[in-house]
Amino acid sequence: MKEKIYTIPVNDAYGSQCICPLCELAGNIERNSLNYYLGASLMEPDTRIATNTKGFCGHHVTMMYNKEINRLGLGLMLHTHLMDLQNDIGTALQKAAPANGTFLKGRDRDYKKNLENLANHIDSRADSCIICEKIEYTMDRYLDVLLWMFFEEAHFRQLFETKRYHCLPHVAFLLRGAAKYLTQNQAGEFVRTLSKQQASGMNEMISDIEWFTLKFDYRNKEKPWGNSKTAIPRAISLLSDEGGTEDGTGK
Repeated sequence: MKEKIYTIPVNDAYGSQCICPLCELAGNIERNSLNYYLGASLMEPDTRIATNTKGFCGHHVTMMYNKEINRLGLGLMLHTHLMDLQNDIGTALQKAAPANGTFLKGRDRDYKKNLENLANHIDSRADSCIICEKIEYTMDRYLDVLLWMFFEEAHFRQLFETKRYHCLPHVAFLLRGAAKYLTQNQAGEFVRTLSKQQASGMNEMISDIEWFTLKFDYRNKEKPWGNSKTAIPRAISLLSDEGGTEDGTGK
């Protein structure tokens, strides 16, 4: 039996009105993580060691700032994180810079490689994010549970099959999960279901978008909108991993 701590959120997401249940799950992890790191945990030694080393990507540190809660805590985390970066990257930059400001011919034949390596290291520190890691780890656990429930729990399989579609990034996510966790026969069965679901949802979306554009023709002015009034935000949710609900509203 898979852990209930993971099965409950997956069931809840697939039972909701969101367009893509996996966007719902990822969004919940993100919100909980933002609140966690802006809460009392930021003063815990283990947490500060992790945030000092891994830090936050630009997207998540901006979200933390925009929440307008505990900016003192955010400032404290950024202060010690920046000191960690300076001790690491600042020292490396100083070592990479020649004393006289020029690279003399023949003095360092590997200077290009060394500079590329340093640039790659800076990129890795800039891209590092403790919240992104949390989302990635937890989503992989959800994926394992989702695929297990698809074959072992009839109720969940019904929920899965009633969803119109997943966003394209999470279709790819599901396919990678099928390759990672399923046998060949299981993968074939799962992908057939996913393919049928996605084709139906895409065709419906294409039809809704087309009718949205045709409604601008004066000849169609008095005709009903149907589901097309929310077609554009739903299409955006389909093409990205920005979530949204079936009525076109945001997360």
